[in-house]
Amino acid sequence: MSSYMQNVGAKLFAKHIEQYAPEDPMYEVYTDERGRQKRKKRAIPPGLSPRDAKILKSVQRRAHYLDKSFSVCGLRFGWTVIIGLVPVVGDSADFVLSYCLVLRKARQAELPGWLVRRMLMNCIISATAGIVPAVGDVIVGMYKANSRNAALLEEFLRIRGEEFLKVQTEAREGKRDGGLSKKDVEQVKPGAGMESATGQPSTSSASGAKTGRKKEEN
Repeated sequence: MSSYMQNVGAKLFAKHIEQYAPEDPMYEVYTDERGRQKRKKRAIPPGLSPRDAKILKSVQRRAHYLDKSFSVCGLRFGWTVIIGLVPVVGDSADFVLSYCLVLRKARQAELPGWLVRRMLMNCIISATAGIVPAVGDVIVGMYKANSRNAALLEEFLRIRGEEFLKVQTEAREGKRDGGLSKKDVEQVKPGAGMESATGQPSTSSASGAKTGRKKEEN
């Protein structure tokens, strides 16, 4: 893994993995003009393809219902905790739901392997903790693996969108490329999911622009 991707991974993990309780994947809290706290849906990061935006919205919605769809005495929990209370099959069902509804959906965004493995580890940690009677369900409710995975996906796609917008700006202005290396482009995949006029994915838009500029230089 390149130094750039190591920095990206460190940024994602430091911001979300180490949090005691991850934020709601679907809503963010803001303060209105009267000083009251209200919720609104999270904005989709700019620069994403319609495909990636759709995947992110779906993952955020599913993670919200699995982790934070109910509130009792100020404590938010979701279907993951309720299903986990079912003896024997509950914890297995939780893992299957987390994998099928969140992780498998997120993988459709062409994520790098290291990020998929980190997200899978979150699911495994949650499933393993759930095996412990009583205390395990509390840990699962606090850890919220699905919300963590949704946050990781959002931050990674935010970086992808930012890099795609940079590439587009450089292409319009005819600047020399000083951004990502070829290896990093293959990891981040700026413009992934965009469709060109020929119907072909423009995942290579960033590397294509870089290649074009190199040919001009030669």
